[in-house]
Amino acid sequence: MRLGVEETLGALNSALGPGGPVWFKETHARHLRARDFLAPRRALQARFGDDQVPEGVVHAIVGLQGPGVAPVLCCAPTPAGLALQLQRSAVFERVLCSVAAYAAPAAPTGPTPRVVLHCPALRGSPSTLRLSQLRAVLVADHLARILQAHKVSVRRVPAVRDPHMPTFLRQLRVDWPEVSEKPSTEALRNRAIAELSPAREAGALPPGTLGRVCLKELMEERGRTAGYDPSVDSCLVTEDLLSLLAELQEAVQAGAEGSSLGLAAAPDAGADSYVVLHVVSCEEEFQQQKLDLLWWKLDHQAPLTQKHLVCGPVKVTGAPSTLTAPEYYELRHAQVCKVSSLKHGKDLEQDPAWMEIFRVLSVATIKFEMLSTAPQSQLLLALADSSISTKGSKSGTFVMYNCARLATLFEGYTCSVEQGLYPTFPPVSSLDFSLLRDEGEWLLLFNSILPFPDLLRQTAALPLPCPTPGLHVAARTETVCKFLVQLSMDFSSYYNRVHILGEPRPHLFGQMFARLQLLRAVRDVLHTGLAMLGLPPLSHI
Repeated sequence: MRLGVEETLGALNSALGPGGPVWFKETHARHLRARDFLAPRRALQARFGDDQVPEGVVHAIVGLQGPGVAPVLCCAPTPAGLALQLQRSAVFERVLCSVAAYAAPAAPTGPTPRVVLHCPALRGSPSTLRLSQLRAVLVADHLARILQAHKVSVRRVPAVRDPHMPTFLRQLRVDWPEVSEKPSTEALRNRAIAELSPAREAGALPPGTLGRVCLKELMEERGRTAGYDPSVDSCLVTEDLLSLLAELQEAVQAGAEGSSLGLAAAPDAGADSYVVLHVVSCEEEFQQQKLDLLWWKLDHQAPLTQKHLVCGPVKVTGAPSTLTAPEYYELRHAQVCKVSSLKHGKDLEQDPAWMEIFRVLSVATIKFEMLSTAPQSQLLLALADSSISTKGSKSGTFVMYNCARLATLFEGYTCSVEQGLYPTFPPVSSLDFSLLRDEGEWLLLFNSILPFPDLLRQTAALPLPCPTPGLHVAARTETVCKFLVQLSMDFSSYYNRVHILGEPRPHLFGQMFARLQLLRAVRDVLHTGLAMLGLPPLSHI
């Protein structure tokens, strides 16, 4: 079984006896020089009074064992509290001998929910897509990838109908279904006609509108307690609206056999076993609330659980505030091409291989900009040329640059083996991980590789399941981006300071191979994180 931060923290807190959690994991390099976990002094005083922690408790902590619990080296009182350090060489060995278990999402331990993920921004065309809507699209795509990686059945709605949207989504590396055929709206239309409010002035209705359906009664019964806007009282019913409801209805009724993962249906695979998650921009939410209530009004089998993930507004500096999503992409693409040409001292725009790299860098820039802020918060985009750089440590280009550095490192090792400078890589079980003594090595393992599966699981679990009352859910879709940026910063610092491929001397090979195995794990974690964003790894920049 893989080691886990959560399992270790759980065992440490249990060892202190009844009470709330006390221990926390250190992350700062300065603190990690002396300890890996800390139980703060004030928290211990609240638990044990002014007396010291009983010696028997400390002995129990040092001898902790259990599934997923990391081996403890020592535990001692300090002015800051009870400090604990792990057996680092043993942790290195456990983790680096089983890299695949840490570089991929953890397998689910129980039944997984079924999700209909609805992003109304995709009903239009790229030319009218505002930046706030683009943000909702990217959040929805990222959520779908995270959930599917954890074996959650996800159905994306709506299928894209505009002929130009599929090309634009492929450009952004967004995975979303295209329309095959429209579902029938006959039953919904008949029900809507039966529910239409008496027309006072037929000429007052917009063209193409069937009529107005009153939602006041349903609002009082269900909407008000669920957190819907009390001013929602009616909804204009159009053929387009009925078509979207039919698509949502079909997505739920299709069940698990039509899910994107092909999972077997659970025994309770009815409509209420689904969570419908509407990912909307703040401008679209009011209309979406009307659509929720209309669905309940026209379809008595509609899922009871509908939740909204509302993405905050996007403000722009350095470009017109009316910038559309395609214009934003073209602006970032032009800036990437310009910066790369200046860096390499030549025009690379005629080289197909480089143009593909520029496209990937442009999308990476956009996704990290759009997803590095919590989706519920306002996002400020600074679109000046200076914000595109492989040296800026917060950008998508910086992450991709370090991905390419890792690829270059392993390519250099392979070439050196072919030239006879280094031996082939030995079995991982034969490596001596006690040779990993640099603080940057422990930082990479303890802050990035070891907690990575937990980080992915927590990101997938935040919006689901939805037992809590209320309409809105929060999601931390910024977690993966921030993690990849921090991993890239720690790797860059280590790589700039430590020479990995040293002189070809046999007495140095042991440490070189241990370091290469560590960086293999870093590379695999980085690639998995990028896959959660729909980004491919780059071999050079």
